[in-house]
Amino acid sequence: MSTELGFANFLAQSDGVARFILAVMLLMSLGSWFLIFRKGARALAAGQRSRRFLQAFWDAPSLEAVRGQLREDGPGDPFSNLVRQGFVAVEQHRRRDEARRLVDAGTSDEFLTRALKRSIGEDVARLESGQTFLATVASTAPFVGLLGTVWGIYHALVAIGAAGDAGLDKVAGPVGEALIMTGLGLAVAIPAAVAYNFFARSNRRVRAALESFAYDVFAFLGTGAKGQPAPVTDLARERARTGARPAVLGEA
Repeated sequence: MSTELGFANFLAQSDGVARFILAVMLLMSLGSWFLIFRKGARALAAGQRSRRFLQAFWDAPSLEAVRGQLREDGPGDPFSNLVRQGFVAVEQHRRRDEARRLVDAGTSDEFLTRALKRSIGEDVARLESGQTFLATVASTAPFVGLLGTVWGIYHALVAIGAAGDAGLDKVAGPVGEALIMTGLGLAVAIPAAVAYNFFARSNRRVRAALESFAYDVFAFLGTGAKGQPAPVTDLARERARTGARPAVLGEA
């Protein structure tokens, strides 16, 4: 790199505003990559736990076996959390006092439906944590970099005007240095935009799978709440595999 031109020279000649803009973009980049690695690692781990739980769920001989497995495993992936909240809702509705509270209002099916929907909403909210920051970085980083470029070009032109020499060799270097800010803004924004779209698509798929699974959980727990046996049938397994849904939960 030349000792007279380049990013190092631009940084040495920059004022407080330009350095502040650089610091903002650095924080944006660090925050984006931190979220990308953290959310990626969590999504990978949650996906593995979900596959193990769903395999164990459909292979379980009864709901009591599933309940025992949940006690052993503790809090885990969104699918096991959904089933756990369903068990809690059924027990809570059975033990409600004679003087009902608003939270206990409705039939057992309505109470269970609210619990399952609430569980899905809470897990989806956890999955979407941090995406607002990624979207903000993706949409604003190019403009922050452009602001730095405009500010750098302004100072470069002021310096050239004061020197009285406006030749191309004198203008190209400082203006080119200032354009580095735009490049940095794009370098910060592009990974954030790609990560946001990836996680948004992944979360939509998880939510769709959770809603599909919730219909089977509702059918099993709703039947059990009425005091009837609730075996895990081949038809239920096929419905979970194909994504077919009964209409009960959506109509509640």
